[in-house]
Amino acid sequence: MSRRTESVQDLIARARGGEPRAVARLISQVEDESPSLREVMAGLAPHTGRAQVIGLTGAPGVGKSTSTNALIRAFRARGRTVGVLAVDPSSPFSGGALLGDRVRMGDHALDAGVYIRSMASRGHLGGLAWSTPQAMRVLDAAGYDVVLVETVGVGQSEVEIAGLADTTVVLLAPGMGDGIQAAKAGILEVGDLYVVNKADREGAPRTARELRGMLALADRARDAWTPPILLTTAQAGTGVDEVVEALDAHHAWLHETGELRRRRERRAAAEIEAIAVASLRARWAHLDGHRDLASLAAAVVSGASDPYAAADTLLGTDRG
Repeated sequence: MSRRTESVQDLIARARGGEPRAVARLISQVEDESPSLREVMAGLAPHTGRAQVIGLTGAPGVGKSTSTNALIRAFRARGRTVGVLAVDPSSPFSGGALLGDRVRMGDHALDAGVYIRSMASRGHLGGLAWSTPQAMRVLDAAGYDVVLVETVGVGQSEVEIAGLADTTVVLLAPGMGDGIQAAKAGILEVGDLYVVNKADREGAPRTARELRGMLALADRARDAWTPPILLTTAQAGTGVDEVVEALDAHHAWLHETGELRRRRERRAAAEIEAIAVASLRARWAHLDGHRDLASLAAAVVSGASDPYAAADTLLGTDRG
């Protein structure tokens, strides 16, 4: 057995034993694309699939971090361990919280049943870091009952969380034009729960009514899940217990209908595809594929070839 393999297995064993430092090192290997990443993923695979994965998304200012903090407290009160991935923008111009801006979650810093990690999106569209699925797998294998993924703000291309989580929670707040934003972003199609936070502010009931009206127009199958609309004031903890109950109800529905497995298989398929595409690009770079691509592009422009034939050539596929 190689020294590197022993190190990876030791890290995994310690992470599964609840050691935060080992969990942190494994996630760092994911983020840094460590040479041992394949061994890490292979070692984690038999221990995954048990955590309840919940995604939280919403426009900047709706109180995602405060809501996450309140949910952690509620889950811990029920005896469940919680792992949190807070995906932050890489640039101060991207919106949302900057790395390390997790003061509101500091209440749980000394709680051995809670692990919180900030991850940079590094410019990746969709509100998530490219390594988020692998980092989720680390927390799942480490034995956390619930994995919360808090994303950068919602926008036109920031609905990836729906493909990543078992349950997607969309947060809104009164007085922020969220109704219009929801319709534009298409988040009416991705949310499993809708939470109007800051419900102590004027306009919260109206925001909920507008959202309810828009959801009523959605074309849903007869046996489909009907997303509830809940009001909370996360700062005070009001309404958070109802959110947890709705999350549990949705998770039970996923199990009963087989939708949980279908969602996770779609998630795995997307992850496999992303890894395959990344590997292919790396292979092109290693084999000077960019130069081949340039010559093929010139052939298409000149009419000597067509895009499909050029793609077959680039991939080494003979269509005969």
